[in-house]
Amino acid sequence: MYSRRQLLHYSALFAALAAMAPLSSISLLAAEPLLARRIPSSGEELPAVGLGTSRTHDVSLDDEALTPLLEVLRTLVEGGGSLVDTAPSYGRAERVVGELARRLGARERLFLASKVSASGQKAGRRQIEASFKALQTDRIDLLQVHNLQDTATQLALLRELKGQGRLRYIGVTHYLESAHDDLLAVLRKEKVDFVQFNYSVGERNAEKRLLPFCADHGIATLINRPFMRGALFARVKGQSLPPLAQELGATSWAQLLLKYILAEPAVTAVIPATDKPRYMADNLLAAQGRLPDAGQRARIVELFA
Repeated sequence: MYSRRQLLHYSALFAALAAMAPLSSISLLAAEPLLARRIPSSGEELPAVGLGTSRTHDVSLDDEALTPLLEVLRTLVEGGGSLVDTAPSYGRAERVVGELARRLGARERLFLASKVSASGQKAGRRQIEASFKALQTDRIDLLQVHNLQDTATQLALLRELKGQGRLRYIGVTHYLESAHDDLLAVLRKEKVDFVQFNYSVGERNAEKRLLPFCADHGIATLINRPFMRGALFARVKGQSLPPLAQELGATSWAQLLLKYILAEPAVTAVIPATDKPRYMADNLLAAQGRLPDAGQRARIVELFA
C-alpha cells in the first residue's frame, strides 16, 4: 500500500519520464522514497538530489521561457526533492527561481540556496538584499560565499544575517579542484554549515582530504559539476549501459554517475543543473535504490577512465 504522498511522488516522476525511452527497466511503483542526508549542524534532513541553475536558468522572464523550467521545478518538488541552488552571478537565474517558486506556490517546500560574490561589506550587503528581492522571500535557507571571494568579510556578514533569522545556514563554495586546499584552509579557520565544491567520477580530488575533513568536522557538502558540464557523457557517447547499471537499478548514465557520488557518505546532496523535466526526473531516480559499494565504484571509475 502507498500513501497519497507516495502516489503523487511516483506519478510525478512517471509524467516527467514519459518522454524518455526506454522505460521498460524503470519500475516507479517499486521505487523507494528519495535518499535524504542529515545536515550535521542541525540534524535536518535534505533530499540528496537537488537542482542547479547555472546557465540553464539564465533566461527571460516571459511565459515561453519559463514554462519548461516551471515543469522542472514541479518535477523536483513532486518527486520528493527540495534543494535549488542559484547565484546572482548566474545572470537572471535568481529572478527566474523566485518567479518559478511563486508561480508554483512552492516556497515552503523548497530549500533555497544562493551566494554572495562581492568585495567589501557594503557591496556584499547590497547584493544579498537584491537576492532576497529576486528570490521573493524574506528568508534564504543557505547563503554561501561564492568562490571564496572576500571570504572573511562576507562570512561575518552572513553570520550577522543568520543571527537575525534571515538566513538558516551559511557556507562557502568553489568549483575547481585547484581551490580545494583553499577551501580546507577556510574550513579549518571558519565555522560554516555547508561547503560546496566539484566532485565526480572524473574529478576525484575531494576524496583525498576535503570529504574526510567534512565528515570528521560535521560540515554538510553540496556537490557541483557532477557531470563535468557534460564531458563525462561525451566519454561514453553511443555506448550501452554496462551490466553494473542493472545491478544498481540505474537506467541511465546520469543515474550511474550520480550514484557514484552519493555512495560517498560525506556527500549531503548533489546539484546537477538542467532545463528539461525528463532529466530532472532521471536525476531524482539516482537517489532511489542501491548505491555502489567500493568495488562497484572502482568499476564505474574504469568505465570513464
